[in-house]
Amino acid sequence: MAQSVNITELNLPQLEMLKNQLDQTAEDARDFFKRKIDFLTKQMEKIQPALQEKHAMKQAVMEMMSQKIQQLTALGAPQATAKA
Repeated sequence: MAQSVNITELNLPQLEMLKNQLDQTAEDARDFFKRKIDFLTKQMEKIQPALQEKHAMKQAVMEMMSQKIQQLTALGAPQATAKA
């Protein structure tokens, strides 16, 4: 766990050392997030073709279902008028 320090009690070399540690921590964080962004970008590029193919298949299925519903509705309408 981090140690609590009152910075008003630190001398100049200690303050410079603390500043360098904070700068390094910030630099490490920037490097980490840059690597994370690069990783996620590559993963998205990998799955994009599969996602596009799935979307195209879904569209084809939806179109086919719509055609079938229209056919069934068209076939059902004459039967309903014949019964009346």
